[in-house]
Amino acid sequence: MPDNASPDNATGGTAEVTAAGTAEVTAAGIARLAGVGRAAVSNWRRRHADFPKPVGGTETSPAFALRDIEQWLRDQGKLAEVPLRERVWQQLVGHPAGTATALRQAGAVLLLVHERPAVWQQLRTAADDAELTGVLPAMLDAVLAARLGPEHPVRGLTREALAPSAALVRAAGDLAAADGAPQAYTFLLGRHLDANPRQYTLTPPGPAALMAELAASAGPLGSVLDPACGAGALLAAAQERAGQDRGGQDPTGQETADGTDGAGTTASQAGAPGAPDAPVTLHGQEADPDLAALTALRLALSAPGAPVRVRAADTLRADAFPDLAADAVLVHPPFNERNWGHDELAYDPRWEYGFPARTESELAWVQHALARLRPGGTAVLLMPPAAASRRSGRRIRADLLRRGALRAVIALPAGAAPPNGVPLHLWVLRKPGGQPPAPHLLVVDTADLATGAPAGRDRPDWQSVHTTAVEAWQTFDREGGIEEQPGVRRSLAAIDLLDDDVDLAPARHLPPPAAAGGPAELARVRERLTATLARTTELTPRPAPGDTVPDPAATARRPLTTVGELARSGALVLRAGGAGTAATSGGTLLMGATPPEGGREPGEAPAVLTDHDVLGGGAPSGALPEAPASGPAEEAVLLREGDVVVPVLGGGAVARVVDEATAGAALGRNLTLLRPDPAALDPWFLAGFLRGTANTRQASSYASTATRLDVRRLHLPRLPLAEQRRYGQRFRELADFEGALRLASRLGEQLIQGLHDGLTEGSVAPD
Repeated sequence: MPDNASPDNATGGTAEVTAAGTAEVTAAGIARLAGVGRAAVSNWRRRHADFPKPVGGTETSPAFALRDIEQWLRDQGKLAEVPLRERVWQQLVGHPAGTATALRQAGAVLLLVHERPAVWQQLRTAADDAELTGVLPAMLDAVLAARLGPEHPVRGLTREALAPSAALVRAAGDLAAADGAPQAYTFLLGRHLDANPRQYTLTPPGPAALMAELAASAGPLGSVLDPACGAGALLAAAQERAGQDRGGQDPTGQETADGTDGAGTTASQAGAPGAPDAPVTLHGQEADPDLAALTALRLALSAPGAPVRVRAADTLRADAFPDLAADAVLVHPPFNERNWGHDELAYDPRWEYGFPARTESELAWVQHALARLRPGGTAVLLMPPAAASRRSGRRIRADLLRRGALRAVIALPAGAAPPNGVPLHLWVLRKPGGQPPAPHLLVVDTADLATGAPAGRDRPDWQSVHTTAVEAWQTFDREGGIEEQPGVRRSLAAIDLLDDDVDLAPARHLPPPAAAGGPAELARVRERLTATLARTTELTPRPAPGDTVPDPAATARRPLTTVGELARSGALVLRAGGAGTAATSGGTLLMGATPPEGGREPGEAPAVLTDHDVLGGGAPSGALPEAPASGPAEEAVLLREGDVVVPVLGGGAVARVVDEATAGAALGRNLTLLRPDPAALDPWFLAGFLRGTANTRQASSYASTATRLDVRRLHLPRLPLAEQRRYGQRFRELADFEGALRLASRLGEQLIQGLHDGLTEGSVAPD
């Protein structure tokens, strides 16, 4: 769902056109043109006196003349030619009518190229610009009406509107010829959505695929509705899932003799609900007219042959599909809306389960979804967790349970979808029809499944979440109940939930898992702790004998060098962390790292070593952010065995030598990597001296709220390599002792908490 702001009110892109008609480009646009990061553009501005001067923008976000930038990049050998994709994108963001309007025009042209290539070729080769934009509106209207229905939302494609778009129209056709029309539109729409993140609330692919899978468990999908379709992620997921039911064979979408593509059939004309050979009919409604148009074009291009019916209107106030009886309804509704139509819709027939309070907009969407299902159809809604327990909605929740409409509540891990800090819920509903009310409710909690190493701290492990949720729902739906798994899933009698609160939050109804895995696991933890404490005693360092204490005066006279000097001499390499995104497949590795380490498969994104991991001595727990759909993945700094990693924030004296288990991870934010030349520097010697308290104090700068370490200013003594290794061996022994202490601390905490839980839950006897 978009926010209230209009996409046309923000450029959000890389180029714009001034009143004088000169195209301008920002630093982000320059980076895209040259295929580098923004930091490289900043370096060019500092190091090259002939770099073009800003012609607009602001001090913090200057704009440059696109023509000057292109020429400078060519002169420097950094750009042979602006890629066709970038040229089309620049024409979009520089269009006088705004990016969204231009993207709507380009998308319609791409649909014409895709559906009727012969017509486009005739127009492309025979018409000059004026003639092209003169005859194009009728051609576009014909293909849009045939593909999207006569009430489609892609409006405003008049001769006057297309007059300034001749170059854009031709460039879009060229891009379709180069990349394919669906791929070209996916790129342009993805770039537009990425450039305006505050204006759209998008449903990530993971939750979208899970919702489509849950909806399809009752049988193949014949018609699907998303009444708050936004950018169309849920409908696209439903189309993909329906394609799997047809054995992966999508309809071809060939033109018919009357000029249509055969996509105008309704679900009832296509056959019985869920007929395996019939294309799924996609219905969507979106309040933002621009986004509705862009979504309709996306679905028409990505789902060949599938009937697409998208309407632009407020769903609750002006339902565009009042007579629809869909097989499935998928919704990611807007949360916490007060102005949803409470005053106007008091007597609406959709409120079959009760009139929602003004603060319960989500329950209005729940009842709208049920009203647009066929009997036995399935609705899946992404809901805020508060909707399961707010007292203002308890009467509606109770009636949903009594009548067997609400079948499952599945808690997702935090970060599954915006808002990312909240663990959202999935509600699975089934429209009653002819069968006795279902007496049970399935509750599933997947939050603890998303903390494994593959997913990391920043991204849920969707494979585990998807498998757990789908298996639980399919078993429950098939058998009417499910075997209880403490902490994960449970089947509840609906009558037991009909108390004063009707609280449906899964965490409140699931018994906790056995304390620390039960008494047997506690015994194993105790054995490990005992062994670790014994090892800690063995590793406890002893001070050197008095006769081997070095002379303080001689130590003070040792020649010193700095990390910065060592970097300039080539004795070590410095790299800052934080860059990098996860590629969908493959990717290049920075600094010649050998692929792939740490047990990763080729193409698999590496885990990220975070500053928390370094400070706590833990394994890499972070995850690279996903690369935007509109561009390639950024290269990450990958760790090698023997690298030294230093946190730059917090004021602590910490340095970590990368071992074999950590090698291959990506370097996280607020970390600096030092890669010593083994012929000049011992890594343990380097890490040990970097941890000196006096050393870090003299290299730190202090702000009002934080301390920052300037790694280049850290001192090291100039010592022969053999002497470095003597020190390094001692520092390694200290690191082993520190690791044993940390392990003992973690095991002790685990044992103490497990015993507390076991005693209070009855799994451990007090004697």
